[in-house]
Amino acid sequence: MHLPGGVPSAHVDDFARRLLPPPESWPVFDYSAPHLSHYPDRINAAVTLIDSAVADGFGAKPAFHYGDGTWSYAHLLDRANRIARVLVEDFGLVPGNRVLMRSGNTPMVAACWLAVLKAGGVCVMSMSLLRSKELGYIVEKAKIKIALCEKDLAEEMELTKAKTLDLAHVAYFTALGDGDADLDRRAEAKPAGFDNVDTAADDVALITFTSGTTGNPKGAMHFHRDILAVCDCWPQSYTIDPDEIIVGSPSFAFTYGLAAFLTYPLRYRATAVLVQRPTPDLILAAIQRHRCTSLYAVPTAFHAMLQQLDRYDISSLRKCSSAGEHLRQKLWQDWLDATGLKLVNGIGMTEMLTHFIAQTPDVAKEGATGKPVPGYSACILDDEFNPLPPGSRGRLAVRGPTGCRYLDDPDRQASFVKNGWNVTGDIMEEDAEGWFWYVDRSDDMIISSGYNISAQEVERVIMEHPKVFECAVVGVPDEARGNIVRACIVLSNPAHESEVLAEEIQAFVKAAIAPYKYPRDIKFLEVLPKTQTGKIQRFRLRQI
Repeated sequence: MHLPGGVPSAHVDDFARRLLPPPESWPVFDYSAPHLSHYPDRINAAVTLIDSAVADGFGAKPAFHYGDGTWSYAHLLDRANRIARVLVEDFGLVPGNRVLMRSGNTPMVAACWLAVLKAGGVCVMSMSLLRSKELGYIVEKAKIKIALCEKDLAEEMELTKAKTLDLAHVAYFTALGDGDADLDRRAEAKPAGFDNVDTAADDVALITFTSGTTGNPKGAMHFHRDILAVCDCWPQSYTIDPDEIIVGSPSFAFTYGLAAFLTYPLRYRATAVLVQRPTPDLILAAIQRHRCTSLYAVPTAFHAMLQQLDRYDISSLRKCSSAGEHLRQKLWQDWLDATGLKLVNGIGMTEMLTHFIAQTPDVAKEGATGKPVPGYSACILDDEFNPLPPGSRGRLAVRGPTGCRYLDDPDRQASFVKNGWNVTGDIMEEDAEGWFWYVDRSDDMIISSGYNISAQEVERVIMEHPKVFECAVVGVPDEARGNIVRACIVLSNPAHESEVLAEEIQAFVKAAIAPYKYPRDIKFLEVLPKTQTGKIQRFRLRQI
C-alpha cells in the first residue's frame, strides 16, 4: 500500500487507511513553518520520543514518578520493547492493527502506548470510567482485536470481551508492571530489545474517541508525524525544559493529558509525575513531594485546588497551563492572587490533537484565549463560512500541521471541515491586534425573545456573586420566549439557599449586564454534573 506521494505504508492491516475520509474532505494541512519543514517520509513517533532520548544519554534520568516508584528513561524503553514483543510474538499483532488501552495515568500504560507504536500498531486510548457498552462501541467501530488493561479495571473489560466478536486478546497489567498480572509476567519473560517497525510519517498512529456528552463518540485519526508536530508547535512559545517536573489533572485518554504527561516530556527529556486519581489534594501533595515546576489542568481543577492551597507547599511551581474549557477571568485573578502565578490560557481539541491557540507565559493580554500557536493560523468565519476581517465575532476556524480526519464518519467530517478550515464550534472574537477572545460554544448560544444571549457571559457575572461557588448556564424551552436562561448554581454554603437569594442573584445580573440576559430560572444544586475531563454536562442541566 502506498500513501499519497508514493511513500510505502508499513501497515499490513490497511483498515485505518481505508476508513480515513477522502483527501478532498480533509482540511488544509500546513507544514510551511521552519520548525515543521524537516520531517522525513518515514517516522516512528515512539522511536523519536524514547529510543532517541536514551541514545542521547538520558537513560538514567527519571521519566516518571508514580507513588513510591520511579521509572528512568532506560527502564521505560526496556518495558516498551518487551511489551512490543508480547504484542507481536504472543498476540500476533501486525502493523496497522488497533490496540485498545484502558488505565489511569500510570507508567505501564505509557509503556504500552509506546510499544504499540513501535510495533506499527494504532493506539486507541480509552477513559478508565467507561462502561462495557461504551467500550463495546469503540471496539466495534475500530475493529479492535487486542486490549491492554489495568488489572483493577478488569470487570468492565471482561464484560466488553464477552459482548464483542472482534476482541480476541485481553492482557492485564499493574501500574508499575511489577505485579502478578498477565502482561507483567509476559513482558518480564521476554528478552530485551525490539526491532522497531519503520512506519511512514503518514501512517495512522492514533485513533482518539471524543468524550462528547451526547451521541456516539467520534474517532479522530492522527499520523506519526502529527504526534511530533504538536510537540514542536505549542512548546515554541510555552517552552518545556529538561529540568522540568510536570504534574496535573488530565488523563492520558484525552489528548491534553497525553501531550502534557507523555509526548511533551519525552520530546524535551523532562520528567512527569503521574497521579492515577488526580484529585485536588493528591495533585497538590505531588507538587509538594516532588517539587514540581509545571502544572497542567482544566479550569475546574484549578478552581478546586484553590480551596486547599494553604495546606501544601507549592513554591516550586514556575508555570501553570489551563486548557480543556473556558478560563474565566475571576479564576485567573484568584489563582494569581493566591499563588503569584499567571494561568497560561489555551485551547485545543481532539481533532487537532492539542493546543492551537494559546497565551505565552507572560500573559500579555489578560482574559484573551491567545494567539495562534506557531505553525497554526486561525480566523473568524461568518455563518456561510467565509472569513471575516479582524474585529469580527463569529465561528473560530483553524488550520496547521494537524486537523480533522474522522474514522468512517463522512457526515461529521463534512460538518467540521469547511473550505479547508477546521471549524471548532467555538464562537470567538478576533481583535485588531490578532488576539482571540472566547465568547461561547456555537451550540450553547441562547436565543430568547429574539435576543442572542451568551451563556458564558451570564456565568461570568453570576460567578462574581460572593455566595456562588460554581455556576453553569443553559437555555431551556419556553412557550412565550422560545428559550429562557437557566442558571444552575452551587453555593459556597448550601445553607444560604432560598428564594430570596435567587432573587438577589437575578438582580445582581440585571445590574451588571443588559437586563434581558438575566436568568429567569435558577436551580440550586449540590454539584454540577461533569464528564471525566471535568467539563460540565450541559445537556443534563437542560433536563432538570
